[in-house]
This record gives sequence, C-alpha cells and structure tokens, in this order.
Amino acid sequence: MNLLVIGGGGREHALCWKLRHSPRVERLWCAPGNAGIAAVAECVTLADDAAVVAFARANDIGLVVVGPEAPLVDGLVDRLRAAGIRAFGPTAAAARLEGSKGFTKALCARANIPTASFKWFASGDAAREYVSAHPLPVVVKADGLAAGKGVVIALSSAGASAALDEMTGPVVIEAFLTGPEASLFVLCDGTDILPLGSAQDYKRVGSGDTGPNTGGMGAVSPAPALTPELEARVLTETVAPTVAAMAAMGTPFTGVLFAGLMLTPTGPQLIEYNVRFGDPECEALMVRLDSDLLDLLLATCDGTLASARPVWREGASVTVVMAADGYPAAPVVGSVIAGVDAAEATGTTVFHAGTARRDDGALVATGGRVLAVTATGATVGAARAAAYAGVDTIDWPGGFARRDIAGDGNGE
Repeated sequence: MNLLVIGGGGREHALCWKLRHSPRVERLWCAPGNAGIAAVAECVTLADDAAVVAFARANDIGLVVVGPEAPLVDGLVDRLRAAGIRAFGPTAAAARLEGSKGFTKALCARANIPTASFKWFASGDAAREYVSAHPLPVVVKADGLAAGKGVVIALSSAGASAALDEMTGPVVIEAFLTGPEASLFVLCDGTDILPLGSAQDYKRVGSGDTGPNTGGMGAVSPAPALTPELEARVLTETVAPTVAAMAAMGTPFTGVLFAGLMLTPTGPQLIEYNVRFGDPECEALMVRLDSDLLDLLLATCDGTLASARPVWREGASVTVVMAADGYPAAPVVGSVIAGVDAAEATGTTVFHAGTARRDDGALVATGGRVLAVTATGATVGAARAAAYAGVDTIDWPGGFARRDIAGDGNGE
C-alpha cells in the first residue's frame, strides 16, 4: 500500500518512522516533511487540499494520515473522502471537538461529562465583567486553535484582563482545577473505541514548570498518575459519552481522540480534547507500540476497531524536546546541529520537528521546537537517563532543553 502523511513536525516524523516498520507499506510520502522525515519517507510539497487530492489519485495512495489539527478543522478529510480516498482523521464537523472549546464544553454539559465549570463568550470584551467577579485563579482560553498556547491561568484580575487583550474571537472562561495532568489517546471508528496509551507532557518552557506555555517540552509514557482504574473511569465517564454524543448529532468521530485530563481529588475531569496525536506525546507513544500502526489506522477508518488489540512494549518511554534559543517568543533559526547520529548510537531515537539540510549538508534548525530525543527503558528512570544521554551527545550551541522531564517536576 502507498501512504501519504500530512505534516512536517516531530509527530509526523514519529508516525512515518512507525509506519515504515509495516511490511504492508510499499511507498511512503510526507508533505511537507523535514530533514529527519526524509530518511524514512519521500518528502513532497503540496500547495493546498486540491493538490493533496490530486497527488493521492496520481500515486494510488491507499491511506492519507492527517497529522496536524489545522487541516483537520479545515476539512481536508472531508475532501479526501469525497474523492473516494481513505483518510485517517475526523471530518471538519467532528474536529470541532478541538476547533472550538466552547463547542466541546457545551457537549460536556449536555452529556454530563465531568469538566470545569465554564462560560463561553463571543469576545474578550464580553467576558471582562464576568472575569472581574470570578474567583481567582481563573483560566482564560481562546476558543479556537492556538497551537497549544491559547491558555492563560490568571492569578489576578489584571492578569485575566491582559489575557483577554491578547485574544481575538470567542473565549472560554473556566474555573481553575488542581491535580496532576495526563493525556489519554483513544482510537475511534465512529462507534467503537480502543485505548491507545497515555502520556504526561510538560508545557512550560523552563525547568520547574516556569515561564510561558509552549507546544510541549517533553513527555513520559505511560502517564504515571493515570492508573488503570482512573483510565477505566475516563473511558466510561468521558470518552464513551463523547463518541455517543457525536454519533447522535450525525457527526461521528473517526480518528484519534486525545483527552487532556486533570486528575482532581474528586476524579478525572476533562480539560480539553484534541483530535490528533499530540506532539511530543506521539513520539513517546510510537516507540512503545509493538503492533503494526498501519493495521490500527486502517481498522479505525474501516470500522473494525472492535477486533483490534494493540501490543505495547513493557516499561516506559521519555521524550525530551530540544528547542531553539529564544523559543517560544522569538526562536532563532538557522543554527547548525551536529551529533544526531551519535545520539542515536547511544540507543535513543531522535525525531525531527523543525530541521532542514543546507546545500553543504549541514543540519539546521528551522523552527522553535526542533528535535524530540526519545528513549525507552524498563522504568521511567531508565528511559529518562537514556533520553538525556542522547540530549547531551547532541552538539547544538543554539538550542536548549528542560532538564527535569519525567523527573520531580510536575507535568502539564
């Protein structure tokens, strides 16, 4: 089978890397890809959705895997399916679970899904009076896509007002929840659900959970705080009612549903949904998965998840993100990176999130989050030590990493 993966970050590198292990894959393309992805897939530039459809037809693509959230929310899966091309991911209507936090919160209220109390406002200006009277801290969220950064935990009314100044369009105001966070990934074929592992990520840029939110500075899988008992509760109380509600609305959800959770003293509560694999969580998940990923993706698309049984490697995995200096505010691009091959020789897998090759062959940074150094181990401690051994082998004066991923710092 010929496959096409859409995207060019660490998540897509991990997906391509894992799909390349499948004996059923003949040719594998990625659009646009990056320097790391080029080692396992053919990278191609496709200007728009029409180009994706045309490429899939011309190259007998048996499955298109859409990695990022933006093309899902914009309806790429709808266009592929309308052209008779199998695609992994939700339709635009189902992708509203990530595309609109207000939509998801309203669904939670109707389906009695545990989540923080909230109000949904058409604009930041409309929310100001409510926020000024709300108990602190208060959580201010942009309603739409914000690359993992559209959330502010305001400790003061002035902080909340400043957050509203930065957000355009609708906003959601939530009560502040406490407890460890975890992410649960579940495949959905519109009817059946299949748990696909958990992870805990680290959103703040600095060690000790300091500094601004980022797209994610590292992850550990499985999520240490999400016990089997708590996972069962999430599936029963949160995921299953969501899938049922989406089907009842005539917009069944197919793809991977990523539930961001707060494990509060009264039980798990939904923070938000994403409708794609997380990044860097995907990297940590893929190195633990022993099953053929293609089989699981096809079962999701074809409605046969009820008979799928993924097999996982024993132990744990840890991903440490290396980011360009200045990230997340103003990352410095163009710095040269050396030592990636040496890092992989230590036993780590280095996924590329933002890299390119210069004409002279040098590897350079092209974005904020640039590498995701990933390792497995019999324990979290062993995986963590292996991941940081890989980080310390990479020679990149223009980059940095948090030093407490999967350590004593609290994940977000």
